[in-house]
Amino acid sequence: MSDKIKDILFPVITLVVIAAFSAFILGYVHNITLEPIKKAKDGNELQAIAQVTGEFDNNPFAEKMTIFTKSKKHKLTMYPARKNGHLNSVAIKSYTNTGFGGRIELMIGFNVDGSIKSFKIISSNETPGLGSKIDEPKFKEQLEGFYPQRQILKVKQDGGDVDAVTAATISSRAVLRAIERAFDAFNNFNSGK
Repeated sequence: MSDKIKDILFPVITLVVIAAFSAFILGYVHNITLEPIKKAKDGNELQAIAQVTGEFDNNPFAEKMTIFTKSKKHKLTMYPARKNGHLNSVAIKSYTNTGFGGRIELMIGFNVDGSIKSFKIISSNETPGLGSKIDEPKFKEQLEGFYPQRQILKVKQDGGDVDAVTAATISSRAVLRAIERAFDAFNNFNSGK
């Protein structure tokens, strides 16, 4: 074999071996971290369910179900919260892609009559100090007991009954859209369709 071919072949073979080894290590690390990441995510969701539904003595994860909006365009996950065998509320994981920072995921608690119990932001990329205020009590408390069938689930600038977070109207609208999506799915589920 000529020296020119050796000079080309040796670095190529070395690079291929290093790339294969790196891919193997990355795959191995990915596989061993999947379960802990899933457990942490489930733990965060269970904590959010507890925050938006209050007390329950069942396992909402064991009873979770997929529900759809009336248009069937969106599927969401609903977690029933039971106390002493009676359904006292549900948590619905919803989302919107219309936040100022993109996607916002939240858990919304509904009483059995359809009124909002509470909500918790699960993930968001909203601007710290502005859009992130959508998860603070001043904004959240005005939605506790809010009944979307009797009140207008829009910010006041759009003719609704909800005060937007100052300087974060886009984020406020996005949260209300996600809650509206969850309410639509909740109503569709209750209607049996």
